[in-house]
Amino acid sequence: MRRGLVAVTVLAAVAAAGCDDGTGPDRVVKGTPPASAYRGPLDVPTKELDAGGPRALRLASGAAGRALECDGEIYEGSGPDGWTASEGGDSPEAGLDLYFDMFQPDLPDRGYRVERRERDRVLYSFDVDGRTKVAVVVAKDQKDRPGWGPETSASCDPAELPANFTQGREIWTDRAGRRVPVGRLTSSPGPEHCGWQSAHFLDLHGVTYARDPEGVLGAGLLTAPYRARVRVPAGAHDTGYRYRDWRLWLTDDKATAYVRTPDGVEAWPRLKQGVGCK
Repeated sequence: MRRGLVAVTVLAAVAAAGCDDGTGPDRVVKGTPPASAYRGPLDVPTKELDAGGPRALRLASGAAGRALECDGEIYEGSGPDGWTASEGGDSPEAGLDLYFDMFQPDLPDRGYRVERRERDRVLYSFDVDGRTKVAVVVAKDQKDRPGWGPETSASCDPAELPANFTQGREIWTDRAGRRVPVGRLTSSPGPEHCGWQSAHFLDLHGVTYARDPEGVLGAGLLTAPYRARVRVPAGAHDTGYRYRDWRLWLTDDKATAYVRTPDGVEAWPRLKQGVGCK
């Protein structure tokens, strides 16, 4: 699946009945489509662009992208991908199963309902408070793709998914306690395969800051040293962003992220552009 890019790769619904968080036993549940059910075509041409961003994801995801009801922008989207003669399912639900088998997406794999059904296509949606946050269109007997299988898929930002599902993600909240889209702000520990697990990264609007208490990143990757105990500069302001007991402060130049913790304030420098764990 295509996804918006950040400087460092950070690790990465209630169903119609109103009680399924996507982790229950049933992949497809019964339910009545809401009044705002998707009424557009399911056979929508797709187009791959050599670029990221919401427009590219919408073009790549066809009807699935159109069926979303995100609070913010589309987060992921993909178009047709072939399956072999032995893989196509004998039912729409088998085609949905094949989607999860083929792509293993980081999405809820239970609690979907049929939002639209046509002769050769079915739209499955995963809903939160009656709004579609994940959409998958399965199709039957496409060219060189016999049987039922996934045609297009799309999803909203992970912050719009149920909290029970996103427990492994560091999702920040704003001043009002609302979950902040990870496409805008996210953080995560460093990857173990690079030996960076003692570090921590914070990405804000595409700018990445790093906590590096053990110096595993090295001075060559950072624009300034990490400092474990500092005073908040006079010109810094509280962004209102919170993650557990962390609070994020920034100056107008956004050169350093000041993270207030129960033990004091840390200065997280920016990561140099183009740096990432290979």
